[in-house]
Amino acid sequence: MPSLFKSAAGKEEILSLYNEKLSELNIDYEYQVIDSSFGKTNIIVTGSPSNPPLMIVHGSNGCAPISLETYPQLATKFQVFAIDVLAQPNKSAETRLSMKDDSYGKWLNEIIGSLGLENVTLVGFSFGGLVILKTLINKEDKIKEVYLAAPAYIVNGNPLKALFKVFIPMKRYMKTGKLKFVEKFLSEVFTDRDEFAIKYLSKVFLHFDMDFTPVPVITKAEAKGIKTPITLIAAKKDIMFPGEKMLRRASKLFSSLKETVLLEDSKHVQNRGDNSRIEAMITEDGTFV
Repeated sequence: MPSLFKSAAGKEEILSLYNEKLSELNIDYEYQVIDSSFGKTNIIVTGSPSNPPLMIVHGSNGCAPISLETYPQLATKFQVFAIDVLAQPNKSAETRLSMKDDSYGKWLNEIIGSLGLENVTLVGFSFGGLVILKTLINKEDKIKEVYLAAPAYIVNGNPLKALFKVFIPMKRYMKTGKLKFVEKFLSEVFTDRDEFAIKYLSKVFLHFDMDFTPVPVITKAEAKGIKTPITLIAAKKDIMFPGEKMLRRASKLFSSLKETVLLEDSKHVQNRGDNSRIEAMITEDGTFV
């Protein structure tokens, strides 16, 4: 199978930034590698083993160090397992799974089983939300509850908006190499400017074969079967997965919806302030304030 990295040099540049971000976190951690039936899965583990388990699943074109940076205090209350999702620009296998079936759910449940985790809390952002929902559909007996921030797989935004504001700037950067197009893309998706994201994604867009498959949405039957408590955080200014539309559909779909939050001033990627509030909600098992 050909590599999703377009060149060895490009892969080295991307993984160098991965290592740079992990080093910047200044945390105690260890790698665990699970040789799953879908390919090797890299996991960064931090926090005391005596704490309850929590697994973070990053978004599309992301990696585990970014998710650890997003919620840096989770390891004070949990043993945190930050997953490198398959077929993304990170250290896991490049096996691209289908979003149309429950392959992602089978994969993550296999990882949870291999780690011997019980009553695990799952936290996912964007595409990570799709992975988590697929996991609940596949098998949810080892999962305590889930927190989903601007998740994929519940609703989609206006495709024309996404085309002109996201995909065309991305393609123009890939064609010209001009950083202004990355910045234009990020200004539509990120609530606040993120210098590392500019560096990282500018490499990913050039050197990694991204998946442009349309994201499906969960069916009523699939959602009805989920019993695990779900806390859903949606963003009002999210052009990818619009927050108000998401909360309307979710309230009709999920009988296990525990709490919902609409971030009034947030785009798809939350800023540090909102991430801190989400983190406090998880660690304190409280309401969003």
